[in-house]
Amino acid sequence: MTTALVILAAGKGTRMNSDIPKVLHPIAQTPMIVHAMRAGSVLNPERTVIVTGHGSEAVAKVALTEDDAAQIAVQQEQLGTAHAVAQARTALEGFSGDVVVLYGDTPFLQPNTLERMIAARAQNDLVVLGFEAADPARYGRLVMNGETLERIVEFKDATEAERAITLCNSGLLACDAETLFSLIDAVGNDNASGEYYLPDVVEIARDRGLSVTAVACDEAQTLGVNSRTDLAAADRVFQQRARADLLELGVTLMAPDTVYLSADTVIGRDTVIEPNVVFGPGVTVESGTTIRAFSHLEGCHVSRGAVVGPYARLRPGTELAENTKIGNFVEIKNAEIAEGAKVNHLSYIGDASVGAASNIGAGTITCNYDGVMKHRTTIGENVFVGSNTMLVAPVRLGDGAMTATGTVVTRDVEPDALAVARSRQDNKPGYARKLFDMLKAKKARRDKGA
Repeated sequence: MTTALVILAAGKGTRMNSDIPKVLHPIAQTPMIVHAMRAGSVLNPERTVIVTGHGSEAVAKVALTEDDAAQIAVQQEQLGTAHAVAQARTALEGFSGDVVVLYGDTPFLQPNTLERMIAARAQNDLVVLGFEAADPARYGRLVMNGETLERIVEFKDATEAERAITLCNSGLLACDAETLFSLIDAVGNDNASGEYYLPDVVEIARDRGLSVTAVACDEAQTLGVNSRTDLAAADRVFQQRARADLLELGVTLMAPDTVYLSADTVIGRDTVIEPNVVFGPGVTVESGTTIRAFSHLEGCHVSRGAVVGPYARLRPGTELAENTKIGNFVEIKNAEIAEGAKVNHLSYIGDASVGAASNIGAGTITCNYDGVMKHRTTIGENVFVGSNTMLVAPVRLGDGAMTATGTVVTRDVEPDALAVARSRQDNKPGYARKLFDMLKAKKARRDKGA
């Protein structure tokens, strides 16, 4: 049976107190809607429909970046969750498989949960996802009779016996497309909010004699985000899981709670991560590396045996080969550092390539921007760049070349050559004393006048 996803992402998220649509707020530096899409992708859906509303264009842009085959359905008025699902009808025209309804602000669904929902759908007309709540008071209860879901009852309407139920409604469900839209057509809005609620399809399905069941998962998988507090809690949950996974994979985290990971961070075993390291999006770290304290990595690849930091910053486009060393207060951007090369102290290497076994001295800067365009610096193999060298791009240093300390390089340096470009030092005997005496006298006159 083929599957389609309908992901509800129309809500404004008033409690977020933000101009940004709720589903675009990030968890582990990835928008919530992307987490939901990636969770659903385990089903290999034939179609994915994102139902947008508030901030529709921004949400659609992010969703289509993640999956350019996704379809966008706009809910012009937010009239409830059943009404939101109904907006996907046109996008699913001609589709006869199962529809799984997810929420764009529920980012932690696990693959086996969705797979169990589909397996249950093969035996039932409608499947609802429930969860065991630690504190179920505010949730709708799933009233079961054996394997049959008889009804969903809200807390305010529940009896004492029903309030004792801990299996609660997540709002997610699976149903074949034709049946789902038929049920939604029968949902009314005779309630205090005047909205069309998706959970009402359970009662309608039971009245029609359809088979309805529930699949249960742990509460953390259905964690929704409605406020900044919820967002922080969700990010905490992600970080705890991701750190635990890394430890299980053989990565050493010296102070796990201080390491911040992105949703796509990849780190190989036998890597050592010191305290207070931040991994932005797009980072891959191979096995056997060391990332030292207070470093920040984003959009980069670090090869086996490399040592980064402390206090290093690797920006997008950075490629470190094996056994490279990037030291304290070094920033690398859009640059390739070849095997065994070292950039150990207080340097900026941007829009550049550094050859194997080269040594970049402290305070070296590739001057890559002229105010309008970026230019590239190419440094060959076994090059020694003296401290405080300015490399004014575009410029090339040949293999085995050297620059003298304090040199400003403005033209290419041939292989094995020494580049010296600095003013000649001239010592003036006695001038320091004369200068200090003059300055002190000037200060005394100024102080007297004051």
